[in-house]
Amino acid sequence: MEARMPVVGILDSGGARIQEGVDSLDGYGEIFYQNTKCSGVIPQISIIVGPCAGGAVYSPALTDFVFMVKGISHMFVTGPEVVKAATGESVDFETLGGSMTHASKSGVCHFVANSEPDCFRQVKELLSFLPENRYDAPPAHETKDAENRKIPLLEKLCEVDPRKPYRVHHIIWWLADDHKFLEVHHDYAKNIVVGLLRLGGQVVGVIANNPAHMAGALDINASDKAARFIRFLNNFNIPILTLVDVPGYWPGVAQEHGGIIRHGAKLLYAYAEATVPKVTLVLRKAYGGAYIAMSSKLMHGDLNFSLPSAEIAVMGPRGAIEILYSKQIKEAKEEEREALRIKLAKEYSDKFASPYQTASMGSLDEIIEPALARPRLIEAFRVLEGKRIPGTHERTGNIPL
Repeated sequence: MEARMPVVGILDSGGARIQEGVDSLDGYGEIFYQNTKCSGVIPQISIIVGPCAGGAVYSPALTDFVFMVKGISHMFVTGPEVVKAATGESVDFETLGGSMTHASKSGVCHFVANSEPDCFRQVKELLSFLPENRYDAPPAHETKDAENRKIPLLEKLCEVDPRKPYRVHHIIWWLADDHKFLEVHHDYAKNIVVGLLRLGGQVVGVIANNPAHMAGALDINASDKAARFIRFLNNFNIPILTLVDVPGYWPGVAQEHGGIIRHGAKLLYAYAEATVPKVTLVLRKAYGGAYIAMSSKLMHGDLNFSLPSAEIAVMGPRGAIEILYSKQIKEAKEEEREALRIKLAKEYSDKFASPYQTASMGSLDEIIEPALARPRLIEAFRVLEGKRIPGTHERTGNIPL
């Protein structure tokens, strides 16, 4: 931390050494304290290349990114034998704390590799995007990819039904320099995609709804995943690009009882707290509270754009008309109701959900040509380059969320 350089931990540990008693536990306490003091000052990366148990799992949990290797990496607070004795549950090492368990279920693991050499390669790739500390800007790279390269895929997206799924990765790849995108937390909360790319040679962090999974709606895990990544980006001077295609928050008893209000508030807090450049592009739809949460103008997004066909409203047209025109729909003949619903939904979209309506209220800065999205976004981040001098921002750690 004094030298202001990133730290990488390579871990293979059975936990506290019983023979040393409390001295061993005190050693862990000192490590955890230093991890916390370094948080938000220098990037911290943990590589798990063996079984890690007990206290050995909490140092990685306090760092920014955790890498695991299939078949050899395991993390757990108590091993299978203790679990069996305490709860009666029979479980093997891989199911309890293997790489895919932590990558897809617990969210502890950010990257999974097929081998140790592949893991070290991924760590190097991640480090190529990061500044050495909170006082530096992320490293810029020259690119031969034309800044004014058009994106025909976005023109096609404007013609797609708002309810039809697609992988947002394709949009991200087309926007990025040389079509390169380093995704973080690939297997966890797939309804939101986060990661790093370059635009015009400059590093940018991406937060994007993914309609291919749960319609791209926000839920508890997606809110936690995005909020922590945003806080990391803000700590290390990396601008934020938000790609919005969100129908709302995922409904259900499990979500409410699990605390979607509390967890969703983390995402609101992270965006509002971030002082790095924030650029938002609404791709297809943005409804209700999820529209607000995804770096909207009144959450102090710096530049907010939209595609011409996007829908921005309190709720989706089909749901809205059932409330606004319930009497008319009930009074219509059975065979005429669906045609009436389609007609009313179109009228609602044109009147209340049009991006031009949103722009007229000042909640959008510009409605852009789909094919020209890449040069427009590059220009936007260039305009915002001087928004914040690295190291002058308030010191906050990257608390695990």
